Amino acid sequence: MRQKTIYSAFTCILAALVFARCQNNTPVRVADATTSSNYGGYESAEQWGQHIVTVSGCHDCHSPKKMTAMGPEIDSTRLLSGHPSEMPDFELNRKEAEAKGLVTTQDLTAWAGPWGVSYTANLTSDSTGIGTWTEGQFMYAIRNGKYKGLENSRSLLPPMPWDMYRNFSDDELKSIFAYLKSTKPIRNIVPAPKPPVAATSH
Repeated sequence: MRQKTIYSAFTCILAALVFARCQNNTPVRVADATTSSNYGGYESAEQWGQHIVTVSGCHDCHSPKKMTAMGPEIDSTRLLSGHPSEMPDFELNRKEAEAKGLVTTQDLTAWAGPWGVSYTANLTSDSTGIGTWTEGQFMYAIRNGKYKGLENSRSLLPPMPWDMYRNFSDDELKSIFAYLKSTKPIRNIVPAPKPPVAATSH
C-alpha cells in the first residue's frame, strides 16, 4: 500500500511538471538576460560605459566648456578632449594659490594647488588621447593612480578622483574603456603638468 502511495505521488508530480512545460511555450532568452546583466542593463559595453562616464562627472573636467549667459556649458564638439592646447595659461600668483588651496580655470580644465598645476587629459580615441592604450593600461591607471597606466610613471594628479574611481568593478572599467575607445578622435596635445613653485625655488 505504501509503495502504491509513493508511486502515485511521483506520477502526479511528473504529470504536473510536464503540464507546466507544455503550458509555457515561450522560449527563455537566457543570452539576452545575460548580456543586459553584463552591461548594466544596456545593450552594449559602449552604451553602459557612456552612461557611467556621464553620471560620474567625467565631462566636468575633461570636456572643454563654452561660456554662456548661464555660465559654462560643455562644448559638444570637443567632448572629453581635455585642456585645449591652444588655451593661454591662466595667470595667477601660484605661490599664494598653492598655499591657500586651489584655483581653476573657468572651464575647469586646468587646476593649480599644492601639487603644482595639472591639466585635464585627452580621453578621446585619438593617439593624443587614449587611442594607443590597452585595456590593461586603463585599468591599471585607475586602480593604481598611475599616468598612462604604466607602473613607473608619475602619479595621477588632482582633481582626478582615481582613489574613488578605483572602486569601479572590472566590468564597469572595461565598459568605460570600450566607450572611450569608440569616441570621436580629437587631436589635442595637453600640456605637461607643472611642479609646485616650492619644488622649483630651491
